[in-house]
Amino acid sequence: MRTPIIAGNWKLHMNPEQTTEFVNAIKNHLPESSKVEAVIAAPALDVDALRKAAAGSNLHTSAENCYFEAEGAFTGENSPLVLKEMGINYCIIGHSERRGYFHETDEDINKKAKALLEHGVTPIICCGESLETREANKQEEWVVSQIKAALEGLTAEQVSSLVIAYEPIWAIGTGKTASSDQAEEMCKTIRETVKDLYDEATSDNIRIQYGGSVKPANVKELMAKPNIDGGLVGGASLDPESFLALVNYQD
Repeated sequence: MRTPIIAGNWKLHMNPEQTTEFVNAIKNHLPESSKVEAVIAAPALDVDALRKAAAGSNLHTSAENCYFEAEGAFTGENSPLVLKEMGINYCIIGHSERRGYFHETDEDINKKAKALLEHGVTPIICCGESLETREANKQEEWVVSQIKAALEGLTAEQVSSLVIAYEPIWAIGTGKTASSDQAEEMCKTIRETVKDLYDEATSDNIRIQYGGSVKPANVKELMAKPNIDGGLVGGASLDPESFLALVNYQD
């Protein structure tokens, strides 16, 4: 059985003091990690405060991005090696906002995935189509190409351990959510793509999240789908009460 994973992506919100306050408000009310993995991905300036506040709790920690080199003349970037040394569990890569605003390519995402896995940090690899692509009924072709590019050169063992987050761009921060059937359809396609690229065991093991206006009101319906193993949550993860409702959706 795959352990569900609910990850809050704070984007460019919170400062270190707010991060500490947030974690202190939730850390004694989280489910056991064997039941649901609760994850917060914080901005780079907050990651140290996040990991210190989360120490000894069931809260897993994540960065929102990294570079594909461990060190060097790369001003402003984040090292996957340092994330590992800090004890950070996850790192989001390939988010549509990174692809769109900062022109990250499929090749960049593949390099980042390899670097994170090399240093023992689990990638959360994002994929998803634009409204234009969906209206042209080319969403499956688009997402499958992103998955193939992101996993290029990775072993079955590596792929089994990582997380894929399907986030249709038209549902991020818009209040518009893909229906549970639409989300399930694409998550199933992703799992079948992994099976085609590797084998059934790998596709059975990999965890696939849905992201895009996930909130307490719809999380149970989404999580009831057989190929949806979690949520990558934006706005609803900024409020402690809302985040707790998400990670404790089984109660």
